[in-house]
Amino acid sequence: MCGIVAIFGHNSQLGVPHLDTMLNRLSHRGPDDRGTFANGHITLGQTRLSIVDVAGGRQPIFSEDGEKCVICNGEIYNHLDLRKALHQEHCFRTNSDTEAILHLFEEEGTQSVLKLDGMFAFVVYDGKDILVARDPLGIKPLYYSQENSCLLFASEIKALQGIAGNIQEFPAGYYYSPSQGLTQYYRLPVIPEWQSNVSEISQKLHDKLYGAVEKRWMSDVPVGCFLSGGLDSSLICAVSKRNFDHLDTFSVGLETESQDLIYARKVAQFLGTNHHEYVYTMSDVLEALPDVIYHLESFDPALVRSAIPCYFVSRLAREYVKVILTGEGSDEVFAGYHYFKRFSDKQDVYQESVRILTGLHNMNLQRVDRATMAHSIEGRVPFLDIGFVEYAMSIDPRLKLAGKSKRIEKWLLRQAFTRYLPDEIIWRPKMEFAAGCGSEELITDMVEDEISDAEFERERQRLQEINISSKEDLYYFRIFYDFFGSDIDATAIGRWKGGFSREGSDL
Repeated sequence: MCGIVAIFGHNSQLGVPHLDTMLNRLSHRGPDDRGTFANGHITLGQTRLSIVDVAGGRQPIFSEDGEKCVICNGEIYNHLDLRKALHQEHCFRTNSDTEAILHLFEEEGTQSVLKLDGMFAFVVYDGKDILVARDPLGIKPLYYSQENSCLLFASEIKALQGIAGNIQEFPAGYYYSPSQGLTQYYRLPVIPEWQSNVSEISQKLHDKLYGAVEKRWMSDVPVGCFLSGGLDSSLICAVSKRNFDHLDTFSVGLETESQDLIYARKVAQFLGTNHHEYVYTMSDVLEALPDVIYHLESFDPALVRSAIPCYFVSRLAREYVKVILTGEGSDEVFAGYHYFKRFSDKQDVYQESVRILTGLHNMNLQRVDRATMAHSIEGRVPFLDIGFVEYAMSIDPRLKLAGKSKRIEKWLLRQAFTRYLPDEIIWRPKMEFAAGCGSEELITDMVEDEISDAEFERERQRLQEINISSKEDLYYFRIFYDFFGSDIDATAIGRWKGGFSREGSDL
């Protein structure tokens, strides 16, 4: 996992004096190493978190002729298969998964993106032009801007701030090349026929989740799992523990309020994991909040609220592992949120799942990426494996909300894995991360005391273009503004807006 920056254009050398500043702002994403390259057309930089080929995977990675190079933030899980499938003889200089991107590009150009299985944001330079791409669901972040006839790219907004204006989010599932412009290469497939055989579906879900988890244990450094005690993280832990004898798990919460701590202990004991927990206080929350918002790059209340425990559990995990598996994505593909019960038509369930799944890139996925990278660890999300997602989305939505006496969210997933965990975990109702950790109500009460009704109304009117909708929203925005000011395009900020629109993109 890394932080990347790139400046492309005839005036790219103007960005060289800014390169250190940009990389310094991304140092938390890669404290292990730093690599740069610059010529008349391109300036590249990368801060590296060494996970695969720890000793030899320094970036940029160059082709055999020295004319092409690549920088990447992410992991390519099928890189060994890609190496074997290359048609030409290539002299691999590293064991890094990133190098496979470069040689695949040499053979297939922009179409190389279609063969990558992983989470990624990368820039390839071929000596004249570039290929920039982001993974299908936006697990890894990327932003861009135009300044002085140059295109600038970076892993986080803060790396571009003050150096370029009109910062925008690079869309998930797209690539950019000068000849083709911004091009969508991935969209969720159309479902010709719903899968409805429960026994057959259950077996395939087993196989596909096992495969997704196994891929994400690809690492030359220690791996662990977040464990909230809810269904999703518990399943990831259960599958991991069946494949690996030793497993470190991590949980956080308020001691007197946290249901997550209680249930996580039960799961850890049942599975026999090496369990770690951190009990935080409200003063810890207030102390960490500015750092949370700085790294998160958002003031959306739901996002900030859930980022606080994620920030603490990432800090805890950093003491023991460098890679972490999480349960994000299950709620989107298995209709896991309570409001799904309001839909009576299966097509409505499906369409809503698509909507929130394609909006994850700057919501839950942004939270996981920023909270983990704030502490220099890499978060991986098995439920968002593309093969798993595509199969899960082909299942009859009625099976995701079913039950003998009432509709239960994620019914099919619970049913398919009943023997993996105790019933009180398998059938535990859905809780939001912040609520399960016990901090949600305390934050709401604190903000209510801090901001009067009159002050809120006055500020809401003054900040109409920001769309401040609550006192909590305003409280977080003030912290955000202290770091970033108001010159950032609102569409680049992680706030729920139901997916990406190309309108206004200027690539």
